[in-house]
Amino acid sequence: MVDYHNVQKFLQSRIKRRNLIIGGGAFTGLAIASQFSHQRAIARGRFSDYPFKLGVASGEPYDTSVVIWTRLAPEPLNGGGMPPVNVPIRWEVATDSNMKRIISRGTVLATPELAHSVRVVVEGLSPHTWYWYRFNVGNEASPIGRTRTAPASGSFSNQLKFALVSCQHYEQGYYTAYKYIAQDDLDLVVHVGDYIYEGGINLTRPRQHNSSEIFTLEDYRNRHALYKTDVNLQATHAAFPWIVTWDDHEVENNYANLISEIDTEADQDPAIFAQRRAIAYQAYYEHMPLRPFSRPVGPDMQLYRRLNFGNLATFHVLDTRQYRTDQPCGDGTRTGCLDALNPNATITGKAQEDWLFDGLDKSSARWNVLAQQVPIAQRDFTPGEGQSFSMDKWDGYVASRDRLMAFIAQRQPSNPISLAGDVHSHWAMDLKANFNNPESATLGSEFVCTSISSGGDGADTSPAVQAYLPDNPHIKFYNGQRGYVRCTVSPTTWRSDYLVMSNVLTPSGTISNRASFVVDNGLPGIRQVV
Repeated sequence: MVDYHNVQKFLQSRIKRRNLIIGGGAFTGLAIASQFSHQRAIARGRFSDYPFKLGVASGEPYDTSVVIWTRLAPEPLNGGGMPPVNVPIRWEVATDSNMKRIISRGTVLATPELAHSVRVVVEGLSPHTWYWYRFNVGNEASPIGRTRTAPASGSFSNQLKFALVSCQHYEQGYYTAYKYIAQDDLDLVVHVGDYIYEGGINLTRPRQHNSSEIFTLEDYRNRHALYKTDVNLQATHAAFPWIVTWDDHEVENNYANLISEIDTEADQDPAIFAQRRAIAYQAYYEHMPLRPFSRPVGPDMQLYRRLNFGNLATFHVLDTRQYRTDQPCGDGTRTGCLDALNPNATITGKAQEDWLFDGLDKSSARWNVLAQQVPIAQRDFTPGEGQSFSMDKWDGYVASRDRLMAFIAQRQPSNPISLAGDVHSHWAMDLKANFNNPESATLGSEFVCTSISSGGDGADTSPAVQAYLPDNPHIKFYNGQRGYVRCTVSPTTWRSDYLVMSNVLTPSGTISNRASFVVDNGLPGIRQVV
């Protein structure tokens, strides 16, 4: 378990030097050809302050490699504060937390094209092993991060434990949940979207954004930087490798493919929105520990991918924003929207759907995990007669869901589990062959995490939710507080603990376990445990 207090102490006691000269000594006069541009690397650029203010991160754990990340940003909320030159950064990986037993090191260029962010794919590592890493530039060292490789291909590890998180609106609450995650005994963190929010400043909230609604590349970079200055978020990035995917707010609320939410005239033109999406995707890539194959090309970015944890679990990471058709009947909650049944509507796009079905069909993993953005299970919000559904979720794309459920029923991949976020509340639900027939087969299970901070404190439940839950017997649990889901996976069981915060409107909130649910190997369906 990471010693969060040491991490926090280190992060908060970083030495700040003004007018730092990059690279004295061995780096004097160094020039390295950039693989990203024709510029030469300049070893004598000036920093205005400590360059590693955004901390470090790691992600994408394979069995013999992992990605480590940082960004030089002495003035993180002012475009980074870096000169427009390439800067060499030294990196090193060790088998001990004191960085005494170095097993890999090298130099990577931080370039202005990527906001002086760097990612290193560290190869040749041992499976299922903890490592520590850091970056150095001149006489300055980054915080020390910890990461872990996946179990060896074909192996059966006894346990995988991770935190499922989403929706961290900076203005609407403090990231105290991340303080508790950083202290938890985990192997990784899975973030399923809304890492940043694009909106402007609201002075009535406990914290404020750093600008009005963001549109330019510098806007998006500054917003990512603001979020990453949070000490609790930095501590969690430094403690574990992450698997990430986005939802909508990384670009704009409820966008669909190249269709804007259309809340401003500027966004109504798909060509203009494509430019905004390209900018947002680039900033996302610059700030996430993703592998290089995800580097965007214009408004397109390869985010759906597959990560294996031996034969215990395979994560099929989905992207339900970039390729979806427009939400039917608008993107709110609707009654009687026949367009939601349109057989040509898709939430994944055909290529991703085919990729998912092929991966599920070939998977040898005990647990097949769909790490994605929005709930798959039906949620009927109208008590009694009639039905109403959120058109932005899989409920608005019934044909996509029907194809997925039919595939699972026919091909029977081992233990399908959906992980989702977006809705700022905890849910535990069975995935049914026919959600309108409670007697139909249960095909899988879905665990939806609440938000880290979005929505403020929330509440345990509400009269409105209690009114419609009887019409949704496949829904086993609801909670409207903030927090995260801790998932513990073994060859025989999947356990999800729903952790909730007492409050997030102040930084002093405490955490407790609200409920726990288990899925048994080979027995689809959720049961509550004490």
